[in-house]
Amino acid sequence: MKIVSPVTVTFLMLVFLESFKLSFCGRNHNVTCIQSERQALLRFKQHLKDPSNRLSSWTKNGDCCRWDGIICSNVSGHLIELHLGSSRGTRKLGGKLNPALLDLNHLTYLDLSDNDFRQTEIPTWFWNMSSNLSYFNISRNQFQGNIPDLLTMTQPSVLIDLSCNNFTGSLPLLSSNVTAIDFSFNSLSGSMSHFLCHKLNEPMKLEILNLGHNLLSGKIPECWKKWSRLVGIKLCDNNFSGKIPGSMGALTLLQSLHVRNNSVVGEIPSSLRHCGELVTVDFGYNQLSGDIPGWIGERLPKLIILSLHSNKFTGTLPEELCALSYLQILDLAHNNLVSEIPSCINNLSAMNSGNNSDDKIFYRTSKGSFFEDILVVMKGRVVNYDTTLKLVKTMDLSDNNLSGEIPEEVTSLAGLQSLNFSHSHLVGRIPYNIGAMTSLECFDLSTNNLSGEIPLTISDLSFLSHLNLSYNKFTGKIPTGTQLQSLNADSFYGTKLFGPPLSESSTDVRFGTGGVLKNREDQHQVDWFFLTVELGFLSGFFGTVFLLMLCKSGRLVHLQYVDETGHSLGRIIRKYIVK
Repeated sequence: MKIVSPVTVTFLMLVFLESFKLSFCGRNHNVTCIQSERQALLRFKQHLKDPSNRLSSWTKNGDCCRWDGIICSNVSGHLIELHLGSSRGTRKLGGKLNPALLDLNHLTYLDLSDNDFRQTEIPTWFWNMSSNLSYFNISRNQFQGNIPDLLTMTQPSVLIDLSCNNFTGSLPLLSSNVTAIDFSFNSLSGSMSHFLCHKLNEPMKLEILNLGHNLLSGKIPECWKKWSRLVGIKLCDNNFSGKIPGSMGALTLLQSLHVRNNSVVGEIPSSLRHCGELVTVDFGYNQLSGDIPGWIGERLPKLIILSLHSNKFTGTLPEELCALSYLQILDLAHNNLVSEIPSCINNLSAMNSGNNSDDKIFYRTSKGSFFEDILVVMKGRVVNYDTTLKLVKTMDLSDNNLSGEIPEEVTSLAGLQSLNFSHSHLVGRIPYNIGAMTSLECFDLSTNNLSGEIPLTISDLSFLSHLNLSYNKFTGKIPTGTQLQSLNADSFYGTKLFGPPLSESSTDVRFGTGGVLKNREDQHQVDWFFLTVELGFLSGFFGTVFLLMLCKSGRLVHLQYVDETGHSLGRIIRKYIVK
């Protein structure tokens, strides 16, 4: 299930290996079209808009088993698969859905994805037709209306993809034969209790559940035990509240768990330690609290992605996380962690090496393979990675209360592309061997208490395109002959560094009035205008004081002048107030 929207690409993409049979060489030319099915297809075509003439091969006297997008059974000749999804660069189909599709009694595979049906409400007959399908994909259209209960699926294994439409209402009940569903990027609302807890004693075959980017609310219910085959769950970008259910610990096959961007509270349930197959845990942007459990490093050894970004976690950064040898993305930013960065950080061996030849993270299920995706903060921007996710290696511990020095061991993480330790209380120097991190593209140490000079080895970071060392106590000259001179000057503001890209040549860079940087050389320049004004003021002030001290009559004259001046000012003020 590959879901594409204007802003992001979602969680999972089905590689339905049996479906890529559209080339002519994959068809059986010994079978011929069933007459009634050809007529049904021609009636269906009449109500479609086909701006790119994709269905030009659908002719009155043609053999429908040889038409584009059609696959017939090698044995019976009946039409079994209809592939009308639009590919990139192809103009989309539109128009109306014709009930002639009901005459395709042997159809088990229907793909109408990525077309443009102009906010069409799905007719009832269309949902009835779906009961015989094993693959049902109408994603990335503008279909609207409610999704009825899908309890009559007769095929032993069913995939349903309704993502990226305008469906509203509550979640439907599912047949136990459904293996994968994707309802993401719709406007489904209400609780998921009836959906999840229906027929508690009936085991479900569902392996992939994607409900992300909807308007679902309420607590995530404690009804997960009957869903024991689940491999991937995505509940992100909804309005769920309450705690993460402890019954999720029964999902021992679970490999991917996303609850990002909800209002979930409480601690991470200890029952999740039983989910030893987990590869991805994304609990970012919630209100989770308590300590980060050390058992994550001990009991979830296959983790590649751990994101707890923007929660309320406290306590220390557990050293047990150093045991996660497959970890490539660690995001603990925007919490309240209080500890030093553990020196065992160099044990994160997946961050030590270069890129893996396999650039996808995927999960195998009975319906094919599903690709993972995740949002990562990179170079100050939130970026969604999916098909190249295996190439991404980042560590973000920013905006915590970390203390102590940056351990020298961090420089052994030569595969890291992004390292962010900003907005904490780190002290000491940048590790001298920082240049060993040759894959670094983004490096942020801003707003700490770091000091000393920038190590010359930083010139070895040839891929570095985003650096922020601002608001620290760094001193000395910025190393020259490197890409550092091409960076923005604000990368070094609030320090005592000098040299390009800063315009100052002095060693004492500081903030002057109005936030303008001034250096020691500027301080030695004399502003003659202000000097003249200041000398004139001082001469007049002390001259008047000296006169008053020596001459009684002078004091009387001065006091009389002040008194008269005060009365005059009072009269002027009253005059204007009256007016």
